[in-house]
Amino acid sequence: SNASIEAKSKDIVNKSEEKAVAEGDLEQTKKTLADGEAALETVNGDCMTTAADHDATKQGRVEELKVIAQAKKALQESIDGAAAQTYAFFQGATSIRSSLRTRTDLARAEVVTLVKRLAKEHHSAALAQLASRIAAVQQFGASAGQDPFAKVKAMITEMVAKLEAEAGADATEKAYCDEQLTKTQEKKEELQFDLSKLTSKIDQASSRSVSLKADVKQFQSELAALTKSQAEMDKIRYETHADYVTAKAELEQGLEGVRKALSILRDYYGSGAAMLQDSAEQPAPPQKFSKAGGVGTSIIGILEVVESDFAKSLAKEETEEEDAESEYQKISQENKISKTMKEQDVKYKTQEFKGLDKSISELGSDRQTTNSELGAVMEYYGKIKERCIAKPETYEARKARRDAEIQGLKEALTVLEQETAFVQRKSRGLRGGALQAR
Repeated sequence: SNASIEAKSKDIVNKSEEKAVAEGDLEQTKKTLADGEAALETVNGDCMTTAADHDATKQGRVEELKVIAQAKKALQESIDGAAAQTYAFFQGATSIRSSLRTRTDLARAEVVTLVKRLAKEHHSAALAQLASRIAAVQQFGASAGQDPFAKVKAMITEMVAKLEAEAGADATEKAYCDEQLTKTQEKKEELQFDLSKLTSKIDQASSRSVSLKADVKQFQSELAALTKSQAEMDKIRYETHADYVTAKAELEQGLEGVRKALSILRDYYGSGAAMLQDSAEQPAPPQKFSKAGGVGTSIIGILEVVESDFAKSLAKEETEEEDAESEYQKISQENKISKTMKEQDVKYKTQEFKGLDKSISELGSDRQTTNSELGAVMEYYGKIKERCIAKPETYEARKARRDAEIQGLKEALTVLEQETAFVQRKSRGLRGGALQAR
């Protein structure tokens, strides 16, 4: 991301600056070391020369000192008053120079002690190195007539500037870290919230989809059972209707035959029967051939019973057929309505779970993208925390330490400035007194 690239670019720039500063310190240290080694070599050479000459001149010096002592004794006994009058000013000047040397040495020691104490208190290798360099410069660096503190002041001023620059860079880094940590934390929380929301939506949609699919499966099972039941009912209705048609035809045919037979018998036996009933009150006629009226009546009665049975059976078949057809139509209509409703439920629930599955796929893609972005943010967050938090010393502690170091070095500079001013005032006073004496 752009933020990551910008952070890395700033990190590279900071590292380059730190490298440049470190290389500058290294060059300065090398130069100081070379100067110290050269001075040490010179001192070693002088010591060797002095040691070589010492034995040769020792005896002469002893004799010379004896002569000077004798001359001094003679002078003290004879010209004390004149010497006091003539050389009083020069004796005062010598005393002043001695005092200056003593005060300068104290100032030098105070500066070195102050810097060493700062280095020890704050565990600073740079200040410890500065103290060593100051000591070396004070021992070998200043020549007669020059400001004995000029180089030391320059070194301290340079260190103060370096520490102030580091403080500025550290403050800039602190502001950068605070900003990046805050922004990254906010972005992390935002992505985590989005991820949680997407996960919740996916879970809800998945649960709803599973429920809809179960409903669709149940409806499809019920539709299959309903279709099977309707088919069985259709088959039964077809068979019962076929039986009814057959029975109706047979009963109607039988009833027609019985009625026809009754009509014939009634036509044949009808008049004879009436005559027999009229003559029953009369005396029996003579024996002669006549119709079998009693038998005919019996046959007609049986046929009438058969006609009645056939008519009842036909009426029963028709009634049962009507009831069966009515029940069939009623159940078929109910099944039709139920089938339509279930098919609509299957249709709309199928559309809904397919839409949910598509939404789940899209939400899953969004969650994957969000998760990848969160992973990148977390990786950057880890790096920025390692850079800004995972340090042995906090910014506040570093700032307090650096402020104390700068203040201590400024105190050392104040000591040197005061001592330089003192030396300059004494030197001007010495030159003015010499001129007046002349």
